[in-house]
Amino acid sequence: MSEPQSIENCIRDNLEIYFRDLDGTDPVGLYDMLLKLVEKPLLDVVMTQSGQNQSRAAEWLGLNRNTLRKKLLEHDLLN
Repeated sequence: MSEPQSIENCIRDNLEIYFRDLDGTDPVGLYDMLLKLVEKPLLDVVMTQSGQNQSRAAEWLGLNRNTLRKKLLEHDLLN
């Protein structure tokens, strides 16, 4: 069985594919786009793993609970 790929390497590999697919076109807003694409699944998985406990999830993420709640609202992840 092969070793699982690290998150860092997975992101790196996918960014290289993204740039290849751009075929020389300059990306726009790459930083914000990537943060939003990573943030939503991160919040979703952490909320699931924490049993939807916002205080626990905020602690795991190193965020203030109010900040977490704001981000959950932004990503339409509040139940």
